Amino acid sequence: MNEYEKIDEIVLRHTQRGMHILREHQKSGLCESAAREILSWEKGTVLLTTGFYVAGYAETDGPAGTMVCAKALAALGYHPVIVTDSFCKGFFEPEGIETEYLPMDADDDACNAVVKKYQPVGMISIERCGKNTENDYANMRGISIREHTAPVDRIFELFGPDAEEDGKRIPTIGVGDGGNEIGMGNLADVIEKELSLVPCKVRTDLLVTASVSNWGAYGIAAALQLLTGRKIYSVIDEEPVDRKTMEFIEKTVEIGSVDGVTHERIAHVDGYSHGEEAEILTALIKCVSGEN
Repeated sequence: MNEYEKIDEIVLRHTQRGMHILREHQKSGLCESAAREILSWEKGTVLLTTGFYVAGYAETDGPAGTMVCAKALAALGYHPVIVTDSFCKGFFEPEGIETEYLPMDADDDACNAVVKKYQPVGMISIERCGKNTENDYANMRGISIREHTAPVDRIFELFGPDAEEDGKRIPTIGVGDGGNEIGMGNLADVIEKELSLVPCKVRTDLLVTASVSNWGAYGIAAALQLLTGRKIYSVIDEEPVDRKTMEFIEKTVEIGSVDGVTHERIAHVDGYSHGEEAEILTALIKCVSGEN
């Protein structure tokens, strides 16, 4: 097992939602492929989206992974911009990351305006709900969250692999852990048949599946470090990534964020403890440092 295969193994640990089943339908080296795709983009603005509505808040899964990826992109000379909705208000600005808030009732004109404003060279979705095959936004319990979800996924529909005009195409990457996130349209048939879920229909050029979307995002950043030889994952803002990231999660909980499984305002992610989140961060540090 090489380092990139090890990264994919790490981000699939403790799987509970059938992502190991989806992996059987994907090629190996998911995080590596995503990292190589990013490095193929010209230097410019990269739009990242996250923020999944749960019980009145954005859940803790997604924003931390997005922060880690955004910091890695910035270190490589890209300009990361987060596109999300008001439930993530105040998460990213303290980190110096530009954030654009899309209204809940945004139409296609508003989505087009975001792309016109930033002219992105690529787009990455990390744990962001996308419209499903029943044309609704739903959580893992099948409950509609349409009223609490800005249509960021529409930007991926308009400019991703299903863009009506080739000239409008922007390369896209999706990261998900359940089947209802942007990018899961790539495996919609598998999700419906083998996981018995109503899948997201929004596709991306590449899809990274992981036990927790944060972990998939960490894996992409770790692969970027391996490919570039620069410490853009293991050290963020002169802090070890595990400490920096756990502090970030704690801050988002203070602002207003909940565990997506328990709905508690604690620094847990998808039911996994503080220690389990730190375990994945540390395992990836060891992997990219040649300690495994």
